[in-house]
Amino acid sequence: MNKFVIDAYAWIEYFKGTVPGEKVKNIVEDSNNLIYTNVITIAELSSFFERKDSSFKEAKKLLISLSSPIPINTEFADEAGKLHAELKKKIRHIGLADILVLLTAKKLNAKVVTGDEDFRDLKETYMIK
Repeated sequence: MNKFVIDAYAWIEYFKGTVPGEKVKNIVEDSNNLIYTNVITIAELSSFFERKDSSFKEAKKLLISLSSPIPINTEFADEAGKLHAELKKKIRHIGLADILVLLTAKKLNAKVVTGDEDFRDLKETYMIK
């Protein structure tokens, strides 16, 4: 079984039905894969849909049916903060939400599915574009 953590960029492409979204679809709808989503990604998607004046309700139901949401706790948050500080030295624009997704993948021994260029050179990355 392959393990994947889907980030907000990838979920947005999936919901839009774009060419990169087709790559995401092939991953998340393959029953041979284990799919995860960090809860911070759900917050990012909620914000995205709200800014587009779209309902997130059905998309959230689909996301939860296709992936296992991964919560964070204080220890995870502390570890993410340290990783963020370390990676900011190399990847200047990487955001804290990206780090939470990356740390989720590291802990699960999974790949981050994304099109976000901040992830491009990280070994835990599966780029969709």
